Amino acid sequence: MVDALCWACKEMSDSDDDVPRLSADTLAALQEFYNETSHPDAPTAASADKFSVGAVGEDWGMSQFWYDDVTATRLAEEVVQEAGDGGRIACVSAPSVYQKLKQGLVEGSDRISAVLLEYDRRFAAYGDDFLFYDYNHPLALPAALQGAFDIVLVDPPYLALECLSKVTQTVKYLSKGKVLLCTGAIMEEHAEELLGLRRCGFLPKHNKNLANEFRCFTSYDSRLLSC
Repeated sequence: MVDALCWACKEMSDSDDDVPRLSADTLAALQEFYNETSHPDAPTAASADKFSVGAVGEDWGMSQFWYDDVTATRLAEEVVQEAGDGGRIACVSAPSVYQKLKQGLVEGSDRISAVLLEYDRRFAAYGDDFLFYDYNHPLALPAALQGAFDIVLVDPPYLALECLSKVTQTVKYLSKGKVLLCTGAIMEEHAEELLGLRRCGFLPKHNKNLANEFRCFTSYDSRLLSC
């Protein structure tokens, strides 16, 4: 995700370059937040809005950074448009887009279905829409999901070829063809080689200012290409 988390099972030998970096001022703010906040709770049915972005708090210790509202909304609009009425959407390591879809504020979101594939089990509070997902086991998925989704939106947890290669297996398993990838700009060559994706003009942003430049890549002619 970045809207992704740093997986607890990540091997210690991985390079620091694999993890999205924060600007200095953001690091200071995050450190204060982390010091003052215990591990955030999962949303409950009693929450004022359990689908609001931030209902499940960012956990800096897990390197979780959610999209800002403009980005989450724009990506939700995009996948609704591409899925079409009655379409199925898979959000892989992209919980804030899933949450935006479930808020009912995006036109057409009431006419699609969406699931969230995610490592963080706090999102199990979303019931049957949640599927535990560990990219280290990219095909540990129900057979019923093979080729089941009109569009797959994915935000891999690491800016590393090893990670994207495994996530690619998941995407190809789930997708009917349309793929929307959000990741670091440095992954552009790999995105093209592994999935045949093109870079979009749209720039995804996060609530916390990441030092890494992020981009969107698609397998189809998207409205995001010319943003």
